[in-house]
Amino acid sequence: MAQGCLKCLKYTMCISNFLCFMCGVALMGLGGYLMATFKVDGLIPSPADLSMLSIPNLLLICGIIITCISFLGFLGALKENRCLLLTFFLVLFLLMVVELALACLMLVNNEEIVNKVKGDLINGLNSTKTKNSTEESEWDLVQKRFMCCGVNNYTDWGNNIPKSCCQDECDKVPFQSYTMGCFVALSEWFEDNYLYCGIGVISICIVEVLGMCFAVTLFCHITSSGLGYKL
Repeated sequence: MAQGCLKCLKYTMCISNFLCFMCGVALMGLGGYLMATFKVDGLIPSPADLSMLSIPNLLLICGIIITCISFLGFLGALKENRCLLLTFFLVLFLLMVVELALACLMLVNNEEIVNKVKGDLINGLNSTKTKNSTEESEWDLVQKRFMCCGVNNYTDWGNNIPKSCCQDECDKVPFQSYTMGCFVALSEWFEDNYLYCGIGVISICIVEVLGMCFAVTLFCHITSSGLGYKL
């Protein structure tokens, strides 16, 4: 009976980590697609040493992290390797600590973060405006998706309003632009989807806790039975 439960736990952990691995690969693919399709120096500017913090690069980095961790858990469960299982547990534990610390910081410094984000959006818009590039940027993507223009309103673009701000009859010059600023539009979108964001964060934490529980249970059984690779 115990051996059957162990096999069930082992293959459940393998399947769940394989699914997480595929999600990580999908994130990497999405990040690569956005890097190839859109300009990466759009919404929020970064110093030269933080240029990797654009949205496509963040998706790519998250995908790499997820694939590496899930592969670690998959291989550790499949091979019943105590060292890999322990490493998998420790990495998930550290991730949870970092996530909780970031959540606490965001709750304590909520107003400062909002002001910082708004200031960064203004700087990003000014950076995009001065380059006068014909390539589609992240600002174009956001303005089309949320039907907004600029940070506060269309006047943020000055006399060089992009076509992504066009509300209707885009062939006319000047065309009619969206009146809502993107900062307000993004804030309203976040408020409307606050519940879903919370459910998503809680789901991620539950998956991490279950992964740690599975890893510890499998590790303890392998240790007590004397199976698997030695540490």
